[in-house]
Amino acid sequence: MGLWTRVKRLFRAGTGAALDRIEDPEMVLQQTIRDMRERVPELNNSVAQVMATERLLARSKEKLAEEVVDLDSKVRASVKMNRDDIATAYIGQLQQKQLELQKTGLQLEQASLASKQALKARDNYVLNMNKRSAEAMQLISASKQAKLQEQLAQTMESFNVGDDASTFTEMREKIDRRVAAAEAKLQLGTSSMDAQMHDIEREAMDMQLQDKLLEYKQNMGLLGAPSNSANNQLNAGNPGKKDNDILDQMLLNDNNNHSE
Repeated sequence: MGLWTRVKRLFRAGTGAALDRIEDPEMVLQQTIRDMRERVPELNNSVAQVMATERLLARSKEKLAEEVVDLDSKVRASVKMNRDDIATAYIGQLQQKQLELQKTGLQLEQASLASKQALKARDNYVLNMNKRSAEAMQLISASKQAKLQEQLAQTMESFNVGDDASTFTEMREKIDRRVAAAEAKLQLGTSSMDAQMHDIEREAMDMQLQDKLLEYKQNMGLLGAPSNSANNQLNAGNPGKKDNDILDQMLLNDNNNHSE
């Protein structure tokens, strides 16, 4: 193998590989569809010309047929009038028109067959074009789907490999710790508040019980009115000494009763 042949083969291989890389199947298919559609007007024009020739031949044949009938009438009239010279001239014209009519008829048959073939060829081309267009659209859709899948695959690879995964994990852990700390603070604050409220409610209940006890003793005459009023004022002003004052008063009243 010569050096030049090897160089040409290498050049063709490199060129083909480069074209494969830059060639976009979607663009090629779309351009092919456009090219096929652009040929339809040309085909319609060609078919129209063939059909026009057929119609012209049909009109020419019709006109020649009328001329043949007219010349035949003239020949008959000349013969009837014993004008053989005129009849002979009309017969020559009649034979010429008959020959033209025969040729025109053959041409008309060929033109009619050509028109039918042209129409059939045009219809087959349009049918094939529509079929190819639908196939091309399916291929273009498949190509777009393939591109989308490639992009998704690259995106998934970027999540699986690299710093993104570790970043998301680290941020998630930080957010979880922050949420846990906030929940703990909220729980502590709620517990402390509940405990204080329970203490206040218990103290209020104790005060109500002591007031009720004093009321019973006063109604039973165990406590004097002045001292009871003073004690109530004292207890209301100093709730912390209420229990001791009540006990001292009860002992004092017991001593007074024994002395009497």
